[in-house]
Amino acid sequence: MLNTQQFIADCEAVRSKSPLVHNITNYVAMNIAANGLLAIGASPLMSFYEEEMDEIVKIASALVINIGCLDSNEIAGMKAAAEAADKYAKPWVLDPVGAGASVVRTQTALELIKNHPTIIRGNASEIMCLAGAQIASRGVDSSEKSSDAVDAAKSLAKSTGAVVSVSGPVDYITDGERVETIANGSPLMPMVTAMGCTASALTGAFAAVSPTAFDAALHTMAVMGLAGEFAAKDAKGTGTFGVNFLDELTVFNAEEAVKSLRQI
Repeated sequence: MLNTQQFIADCEAVRSKSPLVHNITNYVAMNIAANGLLAIGASPLMSFYEEEMDEIVKIASALVINIGCLDSNEIAGMKAAAEAADKYAKPWVLDPVGAGASVVRTQTALELIKNHPTIIRGNASEIMCLAGAQIASRGVDSSEKSSDAVDAAKSLAKSTGAVVSVSGPVDYITDGERVETIANGSPLMPMVTAMGCTASALTGAFAAVSPTAFDAALHTMAVMGLAGEFAAKDAKGTGTFGVNFLDELTVFNAEEAVKSLRQI
């Protein structure tokens, strides 16, 4: 089960330390992810230029690679950044957006994994694809339930050494042995673009301050689920939900919020 005191401490650490999180993310998510990081107290940096990756990763507290919008230049930047993170022992998060939708997308994710990501965060279909399952992809949306991906997530964690975080109506976090869940959230969340991308960005912030990668992944999904649930209470629809969600991150009080946490 989630350790309440460690959760509170990690949320406070993100605000007090304001970790610099370097994001290589897709154009759709860039603004939302950056604002999400600012709202919880972290500092976002967005760049994918290959020539500066070594220098940028060296000064960053954590790296997040989101493969949502691919081109040859961005892939080169991603590979350079992942290599630098491995070189400088920086925590880094891989979001394998749409893995299984195309050969190049899947191969890019598998190539990046060779540089030892700290955490892999994705939906059920993406995680199952990376674990070797034959999945009928629906692009960036999952065609599978998060509960169906638990065995694949455990297998992927064991084979890569990464903590694997599977998002869905119930989030599953595993290191290959332990499995924890977060059952908070709102049906509005998958209807608003870049919620998953924001989860990956926030995972980077927590990875920079948490004592373990498992704590970082678990605590991020707790924040996402709780903030999403609170945001939905006064939302008229997806537009107001998106604004409310950023507001809930901004005023997030871990000590109070954790009282509403649900795990199964």
